[in-house]
Amino acid sequence: MLHKEGLRYRVNARPIEGLRRSADVVFLKQKVVVFVDGCFWHVCPEHHRPATRNTGFWNKKFESNQRRDIETTRLLEEASWTVIRAWEHEAPEDVARRVATAVRGSTPG
Repeated sequence: MLHKEGLRYRVNARPIEGLRRSADVVFLKQKVVVFVDGCFWHVCPEHHRPATRNTGFWNKKFESNQRRDIETTRLLEEASWTVIRAWEHEAPEDVARRVATAVRGSTPG
């Protein structure tokens, strides 16, 4: 959908050299980065289902993922990047529209 919009980007790339974090979609020139977060791994408020076995391990893992997401967003925003986070269950058309709006310089809705 993004390509059909005429947008060109990198996939699974590191937006900032030296920052060991990869984003799903990166627009280097426009400094827009997109993360598509999985409902299970990133604790979606609508769809996440807690683990029923080895809960101590999984709870630590989920908390670690959430802390890293917050830190990643903060670091990128401090470096003047626009960060878009989408849940895997979101309609692709809606996410593509948000991304295209951000890349073209408007405030995403």
